[in-house]
Amino acid sequence: MNGAQALIRTLVDAGVDVCFMNPGTSEMHFVAALDDVPEMRGVLALFEGVATGAADGYARMADRPAATLLHLGPGLGNGLANLHNARKGHTPVVNIVGDHATYHKQYDAQLESDIETVARNVSSWIRTSGATDKVAADAAEAVAVASGPPAQIATLILPADVSWTEGAEPSPPIAAAEPTAVDADAVAAIAAVLQGDEPAALFVGGRACRADALADASRIANATGSKLLAETFPARLERGAGRAPVDRLAYLAEFAAMQLDGLQHLVLVDSKAPVSFFAYPGKASDLVPEGCTVHVLAAADGDPAAALAALAIAVDAPADAATIQAEARPALPTGPLTADGVCQALGALMPEGAIVSDEGNTSGLFATGHTAGAPAHDWLCLTGGAIGQGLPVAVGAAVACPDRQVIALESDGSALYTIQSLWTMAREGLDVVTILFNNSSYAVLNMELSRVGATPGGPKAKEMLDLTRPDMDFVSLATGLGVPATRATTGEEFVAQLQAALATSGPSFIEAIVPSII
Repeated sequence: MNGAQALIRTLVDAGVDVCFMNPGTSEMHFVAALDDVPEMRGVLALFEGVATGAADGYARMADRPAATLLHLGPGLGNGLANLHNARKGHTPVVNIVGDHATYHKQYDAQLESDIETVARNVSSWIRTSGATDKVAADAAEAVAVASGPPAQIATLILPADVSWTEGAEPSPPIAAAEPTAVDADAVAAIAAVLQGDEPAALFVGGRACRADALADASRIANATGSKLLAETFPARLERGAGRAPVDRLAYLAEFAAMQLDGLQHLVLVDSKAPVSFFAYPGKASDLVPEGCTVHVLAAADGDPAAALAALAIAVDAPADAATIQAEARPALPTGPLTADGVCQALGALMPEGAIVSDEGNTSGLFATGHTAGAPAHDWLCLTGGAIGQGLPVAVGAAVACPDRQVIALESDGSALYTIQSLWTMAREGLDVVTILFNNSSYAVLNMELSRVGATPGGPKAKEMLDLTRPDMDFVSLATGLGVPATRATTGEEFVAQLQAALATSGPSFIEAIVPSII
């Protein structure tokens, strides 16, 4: 058995049986070994940013790591933006990055680079396997580290000769770390704070945004009169009818400050204390109100669900005290199509169990409101702010959950970063409906131009935020990548096209022509 065969067998035995890849010459023995370990599913992407984003989406829904296979330092570099998003979302990913043969590195060939330095931007664990008889053990450790808690990115660098040399054996799985035990003293102290007279809020993120944990958080908030807020961009928010709703902290710092205003206590549950996304002249970066004490109920290495359950007991929250979202559907839109109308239609038609990969950005602002009472579903957000995530995450989610409808809410500017995702959707027959908001603009940047205190945009500045001349034909782009596509300009057209797409298996694409809301 060569190193690649032992590596893949070890990954599969450790529960990592999907690998999103864009391989090159140095990874060919790994590719060849896929036929020797048929349990490993290889999914080809045309760009490394699609592979890394798909691994993120897969792990969010499967609750276990996927692997990526990337070609040397440049390949890893091409995938960094979506690995950044995965790191911010505490998503488990195992990167396998091919390298030159150990004896070849001295010649500084064209693709030679310092892969470890590239990996260090996003990886909590990095190792270069230096020997064939060590590679399987390295892989087992990578999976354990990635699995967490906290879940993180592990990068294993695989020299070509370590991969092709015989004499390797698979390694048994290594148990992932146990979460830090719930701190009874912290629970008691926080219970006392919440039952006191000073204004307080629970601020949930990460695994605390799952349905059961949110129900306990809602019970606690209602029993104590506290606020309940979630981080702005949760990795996976379980929401909809029959579940406990939660307001997300606003993206704009001034609106977030209004939500937090007056608090004397902020309790973090698998979240960080909130800060502004960017610095703005004359505005605070730290959004925690002055004089507010921050308490940690469960950190990233803890067990937020168990901690919330213990806190609910400590504050004597009744079992039926959670607020439950009632089922509600908006009316179907008519007339000229708007971003709000697209979101209305989504809320009216979205099926139970849907998974929404949300990169709708400005045009998608209305989506969460119109879908709040839709049947129970999962909402996947842009965790790290690096655009180009929405379509790849939808790919990974669809691979992880083939029995569920995936809906990608995508903006025109962001889509172009990873439009190659559509080809993988078509090749794999993934049940993804992509709704693309086409407002021919980087609309969010038009807003930010004034917010950062820049001079009013003149014609040259505005040209850099405009996506016309030429206008892009997304229907042709999608069709050329193998996905059936339509275009809607009225509410009636969009409703009919969305109904048809939801009724059809495999990928579909709808280009929604909408005016900018900014």
